[in-house]
Amino acid sequence: MSVTLYRDEIFLKHRLEGHPESPERLAAITARLEGLDQHDLIWHRAAGPVSDEVLELVHPGDYWRALRDTCAAGSGWLDADTYFTAQSYEVARRAVGTGVACAVRTCEEHAPGFALIRPPGHHAGPRQAMGFCLFNNVAVAARAVQLRDDIDRVAILDIDVHHGNGTQDVFIEDPTVLYCSIHQAALYPGTGASTQKGRGPGQGTTVNVPLPPGTARAAWLAAFDTLLAPAVADFGPDLLLVSAGFDAHTRDGLADFDLTTRDFGDIAERIETLARATSTGASAWLLEGGYSLQATADSVAAVVEVLRGPAPAADLSAAGAREPARRTDPGRPPVSERG
Repeated sequence: MSVTLYRDEIFLKHRLEGHPESPERLAAITARLEGLDQHDLIWHRAAGPVSDEVLELVHPGDYWRALRDTCAAGSGWLDADTYFTAQSYEVARRAVGTGVACAVRTCEEHAPGFALIRPPGHHAGPRQAMGFCLFNNVAVAARAVQLRDDIDRVAILDIDVHHGNGTQDVFIEDPTVLYCSIHQAALYPGTGASTQKGRGPGQGTTVNVPLPPGTARAAWLAAFDTLLAPAVADFGPDLLLVSAGFDAHTRDGLADFDLTTRDFGDIAERIETLARATSTGASAWLLEGGYSLQATADSVAAVVEVLRGPAPAADLSAAGAREPARRTDPGRPPVSERG
């Protein structure tokens, strides 16, 4: 099956030297994917900036205009960990637009897509930038596809090691969007308790699975199989969106899970099994966290190989090799756990 990949140099322009949420993340991913057999990989440039009307399905006009004006004034910090530069607003608007384009194309072509975009989005609330995130890419994509006549119910699977508090806040009272997250307990931003299950008409459409530090393959997959997969199946979505964070990898320095590259391939297989049962028949993946450059790049490659079907044995061996060391990235800056 063909997989549509979105990349663009525009996403390299949001930069603060030494920050873990860096352009080098995308450069490493792109280089790794370019090294794969390109059969069935369809590359696209970024979409244009998301329209005001679609952006405002999640982020009110007073918020995005204030962010625009703040970025236009120069560079600085929106919170202790979230930086901005003069280019950040344009980059973030293009990231949202590309996430929307990826989701819409999946609906139209019934084939998977992966948007290699930054900055990430799942911590951003309707009126708040935080945790490296300016706009909530996956939330806007969900709202955008719901404008279509063929999409009523959307499920979001968040596999980032940090809880997507912003995404949860957007949909906490919405019975048409299922938000599911597996994340490290007691890690930034401190939300995502299993007791948080939605509110009002959205009661039951939030599923949080916090797991302890040190969680590895068996426990992670068991939680997915017993808690998340049945929730998605019972919800019966028309489209499955993935907040695709890779900071649960054993080599990532901002958390304490022990997943390997091969594990991310197995996660993708489970997600694709769920996606095939939707009316769309495929999933759309939007990049979130992942700060070990090589581990993230290899893990994205493992996911892409699953999305398109069997790969040559050499590539599977390279993507699936277990890394020998944990959290050994040199020179990691002293930034709080985010992303």
